Amino acid sequence: MYELIVAVGNPGSQYENTKHNVAWTILEDSKYFSTLNWKSKFKGLYCEFQFKAQKIWILKPQTFMNLSGESVQPFMQFYKIAPEKILVIHDELDIPLGQIHFKMGGGLAGHNGLKSIVAHLGTDQFARMRIGIGKPIHGTVSDWVLSPFRGDDLIIWEKTKEKCSEALIECIQFGLNTVSGKWNKKNLS
Repeated sequence: MYELIVAVGNPGSQYENTKHNVAWTILEDSKYFSTLNWKSKFKGLYCEFQFKAQKIWILKPQTFMNLSGESVQPFMQFYKIAPEKILVIHDELDIPLGQIHFKMGGGLAGHNGLKSIVAHLGTDQFARMRIGIGKPIHGTVSDWVLSPFRGDDLIIWEKTKEKCSEALIECIQFGLNTVSGKWNKKNLS
């Protein structure tokens, strides 16, 4: 069972509904997580989530995405949480919008938030919930991840985020192997 769920994003109202902040959106809009009592420390917002008899910490680093490790590492150290007991939720360009993938460790696919976490922890051996945002057809990757969903993409995202919340609860309850088989590469919209 996970002891810490980390949702990476960028602080500030200008980033609220951007693709880079999908992890925060899932928590904020979820019936499971939207009423939690957040506190500020460790360069982040954190709270305690009770699942059955298990206490799970949830952390939203308030650093910018590429500095997420500056929040995650001291939190883990203070609460004595091992990397393999962490689930990081993040946006993923290499996965189509409307899909999520769960995995343990592995490559970083150029994701600066993951790079920072790995650099601060000294390992990539933590679980990941990768939320597909797709790749830009025109423009830069930076412009893409820092823009909101629009048009048909917004419709797909609205359907997807509810299922992401369900998948996250199932991952907490049943573990990575079980949810990987059920959710990976499935169209959620």
